Amino acid sequence: MKNKNTICCKDIRSRIGKFISSLISIDAAWIQNHIENCPKCQRRLASLGKVYLAMSLLKSRPHDLDLLKNANMQTIDSLAHSVRHIPKAEKLRNARPQLKFYELISPLKNSIGNTAACFAILFLLKTGIFHSMNKFQSDGEKAVHKYFEKNLGSDLSDEIFS
Repeated sequence: MKNKNTICCKDIRSRIGKFISSLISIDAAWIQNHIENCPKCQRRLASLGKVYLAMSLLKSRPHDLDLLKNANMQTIDSLAHSVRHIPKAEKLRNARPQLKFYELISPLKNSIGNTAACFAILFLLKTGIFHSMNKFQSDGEKAVHKYFEKNLGSDLSDEIFS
């Protein structure tokens, strides 16, 4: 059982990394000078830049279902030849994402919405709601017509509603 005061190696490495990052900026002249003259660091930074670019593209673009397969194939191709055909690599090669229900019906959402709207209209027609609305509108017009007739006279009221 760990004591609350005990700090594990992972915590210490994390704290050291944060501490060093706070002391040294990548913009420091001596770091920039080293990067300009060190091909190994240049390759590492270029690779890191590619990873950041790929991650930002993944976030900004919708991806198709073969993205996992393509990523797995690239990973398998980077393995040693002796490991590429072991059962775990084959399992990785054939992996497919498990889609949730809403992801499966996503391409059909417009059709489903239109069908639901048609059923709603049919339901409203069958229950007589549209007829009731027309009756309500005509009763309202009659009430307003009577109000103007009472206050303005029938000739002006007839002229407004004709």
